[in-house]
Amino acid sequence: MNVEEVLDHGTAKDNTTQEFPFNETVMVMKVAGKMYLLTDLEGDYRLVLKCEPEKAIELREKYPAVEPAFHMNKSNRNSVRMDGSIPNELIRAWIDESYRLVVKGFTKKKSDRTRS
Repeated sequence: MNVEEVLDHGTAKDNTTQEFPFNETVMVMKVAGKMYLLTDLEGDYRLVLKCEPEKAIELREKYPAVEPAFHMNKSNRNSVRMDGSIPNELIRAWIDESYRLVVKGFTKKKSDRTRS
């Protein structure tokens, strides 16, 4: 997936916002103020996504392009090198899962607001 496809897929999700909290090239997608995707729009093209801890380890073992996320909680955040070795369908599913996990962590009241 190229950057535009990732951005299109991510921004299609309910209540997604894009921010540049670190600098002008590192973009963060958030739902209700919580990050579910991070990518640098220049340089080494990677995605940082949330993942269930057991699944995070499984993906790192199966795919050389998946590593613990640098400067993040390595137990539940993976860095995915976008080198073409992982099918687009899997990347989309991982983005969806990251979004779902972030929303799942919300209180019921906050979760209801993300769907409006």
